[in-house]
Amino acid sequence: MTIMFNTSHLHPMLVHFPIALVMFGFLAEAASLLFKKEAWLSKAGFYLVFTFIALFALMGCTQTKPVKTIENLKAGIKGETTASAKYAAFALKAREEGNDTIAKLFDAASKAEAIHAANHRKVLEELGEKMDEFTPEFEVKTTAENLQAAIEGESYEVTTMYPQFIADAENENVTNAVKSFRWASDTEKKHQQFYKNTLQALNTKAENTLPFVYAVCPVCGNTYDKANMDEDCAFCMTPSDKFIII
Repeated sequence: MTIMFNTSHLHPMLVHFPIALVMFGFLAEAASLLFKKEAWLSKAGFYLVFTFIALFALMGCTQTKPVKTIENLKAGIKGETTASAKYAAFALKAREEGNDTIAKLFDAASKAEAIHAANHRKVLEELGEKMDEFTPEFEVKTTAENLQAAIEGESYEVTTMYPQFIADAENENVTNAVKSFRWASDTEKKHQQFYKNTLQALNTKAENTLPFVYAVCPVCGNTYDKANMDEDCAFCMTPSDKFIII
């Protein structure tokens, strides 16, 4: 079984139990003086110290690590980091093909995915874990193909990956992981719709109807058409004046 130190036991271990130890020692000393049982006092002291050490070890190791959530956080970091790098590359390709408006969407999504990866990493480190090094791998094709790939990737995340991650984190009672996963999932739903609208506009030669300026929440990655921003982020309530404009 994988174990982790549970800090919720520090107060009773460091305050209440030492007080009880002192009181027991006082009573034992009084008993030894009264009954002249020095050997009894020596044995009592030994057993008392042994019990204190055993209880400290036991109480500090009673909580199992959230193994599944840790695994999911690592997968999420890898997926979001890869998506960030991939969308940045898709933006370059869109500009090469003269699709500057579409490139702006990829830029905004790339920034949002980097924020999601950072949030997941923070939770992972709070659990005492580190992320393994890796190199993002992806393909860059035409802008139309890249949009379709983005739609498919976001669809997987919002229908399969993040719902399972959230359920696992709830089962293992990792509140910060639940929050980070939900922020990412809710943002990916918006990205999915942005990509669908953009692909349709590209196919119908209507790129001029697309947003050209986006706003990204620096806390949760929520992504807006700047023309339709909320006053505060709908997901984490960050004020809009803190948004990253792209």
